[in-house]
Amino acid sequence: MTPALVGVFGYIAVQFLIGVVVARRIETEDDYLLAGRSLGLRLSSFTIFATWFGAESCVGAAGMIYKNGLSGASSDPFGYTLCLLLMASVFAAPLWKRKLTTVADLFRERYSKQIEQFAVLLMLPTSALWAASQLRAFGQVLSASSDLSLTFTISIAAVIVITYTVLGGFWADAVTDFVQGIALIIGLIALLVAVSDSLTSEALTMSLAPERVRLFGDAPFLETLDAWLVPICGSVVAQELITRVSASRSAAVAQQASFAASGLYLFIGLIPAFIGLVGVALLPTLNDAEQLLPVLAKTHLNDAMYVLFAGALVSAILSTVDSTLLAASSLLCHNILIPRLTLTEAQKVRLNRAGVVAFGIMAYLFALYGGSVYELVKTASTFGSAGIFALLMFGLFTSFGGAKSAAAALVFGAGVWAIAQFAFDLKYAYTLSIFSAVLAYILIAIWEKRASKPNDVLSIR
Repeated sequence: MTPALVGVFGYIAVQFLIGVVVARRIETEDDYLLAGRSLGLRLSSFTIFATWFGAESCVGAAGMIYKNGLSGASSDPFGYTLCLLLMASVFAAPLWKRKLTTVADLFRERYSKQIEQFAVLLMLPTSALWAASQLRAFGQVLSASSDLSLTFTISIAAVIVITYTVLGGFWADAVTDFVQGIALIIGLIALLVAVSDSLTSEALTMSLAPERVRLFGDAPFLETLDAWLVPICGSVVAQELITRVSASRSAAVAQQASFAASGLYLFIGLIPAFIGLVGVALLPTLNDAEQLLPVLAKTHLNDAMYVLFAGALVSAILSTVDSTLLAASSLLCHNILIPRLTLTEAQKVRLNRAGVVAFGIMAYLFALYGGSVYELVKTASTFGSAGIFALLMFGLFTSFGGAKSAAAALVFGAGVWAIAQFAFDLKYAYTLSIFSAVLAYILIAIWEKRASKPNDVLSIR
């Protein structure tokens, strides 16, 4: 076993230990899913950053920029930074004040139980796909650190992550995010320094050629707009992010932590972006672009620093998978299964743990057969989220529209995206789905309002 693998499994052992210790604090569903709604500013900031800054931010984005230049991955770090800014400035405080366990709770309160359950069915694949992207990245790191095949390392990753998540819940996630975030920052800065020292002026000039550093590239306007809307609108409604807002100890902490995380995300996210740009000069014949970061780290860092880097990256990935599996389990168990059952708090926790196992297996299958890390994340952010975004906007801030308009937004948002994506292979499918969901909501809401007027007049008479 290589020193890097020893270091990686050492990190994982620490994760398990924290999970076991923190598991003793878990007595209720709120403890397991939201850490008792008691996180302060420091933990809240790092758990938002560490959850969002995962495989796609390092392995996926660096690989896409290596292949296509900066315009190949505009979502990282810029799009997701804007997503966190949108959460901080618009949604964080209102969402916290609702005291939600999941975003679907809002849809039940504002629209109906049927809309709540319909929304959950659309959101569940998103979390599974997101977890799959992290498992695949975990496998990439282990594969680059050893002679093991990618399939085998993804399988190892799945077993580790499922077991770790079942043990610790959100309490363990929040505690380890703080340590993981600091370790990841140190590891990325060390890699940046090492890579920069190895660059010649000619290599740097070639890597930063104007055609490679254009943020928007040559794509048509609608395709460019789509590339930005996916991380902003598609991810701001993610249960993983809303969980962290709800777990903060106050509305002010939720808002301030989101602002802090957005700044940290941009600052640290520029490091993999830069490495992706200069990677073509350092590794011009790399077969698998997603292994750029792990291979450069193995090449340019000494054993001790590589162990730190690989362990920190794996820890960050673990943190994100933990969050996505918890999000999926909470949506299924809290919003669909538990309302149909009479359970004690301990039984609710056990049911959520079983849900983590089920979605972990699903994510494992997606990781093996679902494509690259970057494509998995993009699909996760677009599937069904257009309608969810419309419901969140109208439901949280207005009394306009009801259950029928909400259903129309969900159906048209998902339907238009699926047709545009798979039947016509349009590069702006998500933009069309957002427009369709919002328009459907507005038109049906107007019809609902007009349809209610005769009844109002009749009741007065």
